[in-house]
Amino acid sequence: MKNEARLGVALFVSMRPRQWYKNLIIYLAFFFTIDEAWSLDADTIAALQLFGVITLAFLIFSALTGAIYLLNDILDAKSDRRHPRKRNRPIASGRLPVAAAWIAAVALTAIALGGAFTLNPAFGGISLLYALANIAYSLALKHIVLVDVFVISGGMVLRAVAGAAIMGVPISPWLYLCTALAALLLALIKRRSQLTTAGVDAASQRPSLSRYSVESLDKLVVITATASLIAYSLYTFTAPNLPTNGAMMLTIPFVAFCLFRYLILSDSADSGENPEDLLLGDIPLIATALLWLCSAAVILAVFR
Repeated sequence: MKNEARLGVALFVSMRPRQWYKNLIIYLAFFFTIDEAWSLDADTIAALQLFGVITLAFLIFSALTGAIYLLNDILDAKSDRRHPRKRNRPIASGRLPVAAAWIAAVALTAIALGGAFTLNPAFGGISLLYALANIAYSLALKHIVLVDVFVISGGMVLRAVAGAAIMGVPISPWLYLCTALAALLLALIKRRSQLTTAGVDAASQRPSLSRYSVESLDKLVVITATASLIAYSLYTFTAPNLPTNGAMMLTIPFVAFCLFRYLILSDSADSGENPEDLLLGDIPLIATALLWLCSAAVILAVFR
């Protein structure tokens, strides 16, 4: 019984639940476009039912991403053993047998995709596209310079598209652009941290790192961070589904603070390698993100 429990824990850890926060992007469509959820004469039951459907989509996508992480760790087990932190992952360390990981990855993928198509055919198609893109990433694309970070960015956009598909509503292209740029920024910072931490062992840990340099990544981070802030600023007063009085522009300082704070925190050698540690472990960053969420909710409720 103890062995089964340890195996279950190792399997769950390999699914990286700490990174499932990325799937919260699925809720963007609900937050920014559903009139029923914010209007004073809303059908509360209908809104709650829709929220429940979105939550189910979140759980399905989390299971799918967990399967992808299992596949990635199976394929990367050899290189992970040369990494000072990744060597402790269950598959790399041997706590989770490769055969068990394969069985779990295939089963989770089948269950998640089956559930996605049952819930909503469009959501199922997007989930399948996400799975195929990430399988390609794990097999080959992560070894190609720049393509690796753009695939990561595309995966975040697909999450936002998945949420819109569930609700059957369009989302402003600006919001997709903001999502893509923010994800690209995190990926570039992560690559910079990996390159700095690995040093001469960078190529053996991840082949694409041999084509990057700290100087080039610094330039790309500056460009992407600037573009992210500009894109969000333009979104706040150009998106058709937002208040026309420009009230959403009041949220720009919160976004700017979060962006600058993250850049400062990730400047140390290995901080940016695990974005979830920075995003979920820094109180000022979390507090500002909550202030942004609350202020946006108030603006949408009052001025929509």
